[in-house]
Amino acid sequence: MSHVLLVLTGSDHWTLNDGTRHPTGFWAEELLAPLEVFRAAGVDVTIATPGGVRPTVDEGSLRPEMAGGEESAAALRRQLDDLADRLAAPARLEDVTPADYDAVVVPGGHGPMEDLAVSPELGALLVTMVDAGQVVGSLCHGPAGLLPAVRPDGTWAFAGREVTGFTNEEEAQAGLADKAPWLLEDRMRAAGGVFRSGPAWASHVVVDGNLVTGQNPASSTESAQRIVELLRRRTGQAA
Repeated sequence: MSHVLLVLTGSDHWTLNDGTRHPTGFWAEELLAPLEVFRAAGVDVTIATPGGVRPTVDEGSLRPEMAGGEESAAALRRQLDDLADRLAAPARLEDVTPADYDAVVVPGGHGPMEDLAVSPELGALLVTMVDAGQVVGSLCHGPAGLLPAVRPDGTWAFAGREVTGFTNEEEAQAGLADKAPWLLEDRMRAAGGVFRSGPAWASHVVVDGNLVTGQNPASSTESAQRIVELLRRRTGQAA
């Protein structure tokens, strides 16, 4: 059985460029869709957050207009209710041993822009795992968590790799681009990533070796499927 470490933001806000706090957290679909794919594939999942704090769901991700309708929104809430005990007691990111996992996955929501983007613990873990050939995956704003993966010589562990994430275009359409202290696409390009974008809001997944990145919430299921494919190759299982 493969083991995946799923790292969620511990932040319930994103500090905007005027100092105000935009309520956020993790995006429901980006947690729940991968969990369903991993469950179906027989993959064991451990959820972790910085400090082991209980993660906050971005309520925007549960609005019918964002979730695909009333029925879908209600289904997401039920799934989160089913996960309540696990979400109440996540593992502490600081206590994680990289060798215990075959992959690490970082879902989005704007929360990672606040805490995971500057987490030295996550950065060190990602450097260790990507260099060891373990699978690294991230979704939407989750790639913000890749940014602190800096080696002792100052180089970014993902420099020169093909990546994607929530685009400037999507951030503008979501209404936060002009309020954001920084934009994910800009920061990933500046760090040395070869950023590849697809049409706004459509599923777009980039796989570069053992690195899988998804552009937006619509990419959640496909990203998880690609991660499972890499895990099966890594363990020699049949697809």
